[in-house]
Amino acid sequence: MAEEEERGPGSVHQTFVLMEDLLDKLKVLDYEQQVLDKHNIKPLSRHYFVSSPHVLSNPGEQFYMFSVIAAWLISLCGRPFDAPQEYDDPNATVSNILSELRALGGQVDFPPSKLKSGSGEHVCNVLDQLVEKALKSKGFIWNRPLYPSVEVEDDCVQEDDAELTLSKVEEEMTQEDEEYEEEDGLDLDALKTRTNQSELSGSRPAVVLESDVDAAEWNLEVERVLPQLKVTIRTDNKDWRIHLDQMHQHQDGINTSLHDAKGCLFKLREDISKTLEKVSSREKYLNTQLEHLISEYRQAQGQLNKVKELYQQASGGVTERTRILAEISEELEKVKQEMEEKGSSMSDGAPVVKIRQSLTKLKQEIEQMDVRMGVVEHTLLQSKLREKNNMTRDMHATHLLEPNAQTY
Repeated sequence: MAEEEERGPGSVHQTFVLMEDLLDKLKVLDYEQQVLDKHNIKPLSRHYFVSSPHVLSNPGEQFYMFSVIAAWLISLCGRPFDAPQEYDDPNATVSNILSELRALGGQVDFPPSKLKSGSGEHVCNVLDQLVEKALKSKGFIWNRPLYPSVEVEDDCVQEDDAELTLSKVEEEMTQEDEEYEEEDGLDLDALKTRTNQSELSGSRPAVVLESDVDAAEWNLEVERVLPQLKVTIRTDNKDWRIHLDQMHQHQDGINTSLHDAKGCLFKLREDISKTLEKVSSREKYLNTQLEHLISEYRQAQGQLNKVKELYQQASGGVTERTRILAEISEELEKVKQEMEEKGSSMSDGAPVVKIRQSLTKLKQEIEQMDVRMGVVEHTLLQSKLREKNNMTRDMHATHLLEPNAQTY
């Protein structure tokens, strides 16, 4: 938390930006076909390796995905690296990835245990360094973006002839007045003089001019032309006068509602104050009526506390005596068990029977040994006698040969 405060408030969201850039770089390297299709894995979301409470996480799956993508990127950098299996030791996998990253010139300034969770800032940083090395080994270069040229076309506003804005009507009226004044250089003084002369000469009409147009046709024409003579004033929401009128309307509504609400609130305050006074008076009355009961209750509570203390002391003595009794009973059981073992060993004749059987077996083995020894002695005696007979035979044969030799 201290590191995040030193780096600034935006450091929490830096991991999201780093993960989005990482996913774009992986798409440039075509990781969908070379990694996802090969290992039968779903595509990564844009915040897959981000560690945040707003993102669902699966540490085992994320660590496996991290190790697979890291191994693929290391192999793209030209260094042979075996793809990790799902049941490999995570410590060995992390140490191998970090050693390859250091060999490629990457920076590792954090403990390896940060990568075992499979998500977080350090995981995104390691993958970003590896993908940069892979792009560099592939010779990929980021080009400048080419923005399309957009021609701004003027919006043609089609207005209805039957609906004219007030400003347009005023402009047309002003233009007509100016044209009327400028047309043929009209002289008002000359017109006034001509009017006076016509009045003096008595050139007035003899009869009153009357219209010969049918009234029904006139009404029909008026009804036909009336929609075209309609002037509609469009309300512009950006006009400050409309906002001002709305503010006055809202202020009047607020004042009216406030007047009504004040009356209700004052009435409610009076009712609450009266109710509180009644509750306080009732409480005082109950306190005065129940004062002797309260004192008795306090005395009973004190006596109860004393009795509880005495009970605790007595129960402590009983507990100590119970413990001593349990120890004595245990020693007694041990003594009884030893006495039973000794008595059973004294009354049991099984050892004597075993000794007798052993003696009998030993006597039989001694007899067998004696027989074997006699057989061996007899065999040895026969062999000695046989040798002695052979020696005497040889001696007699030599004596018989010597006289014969002398006669020759």
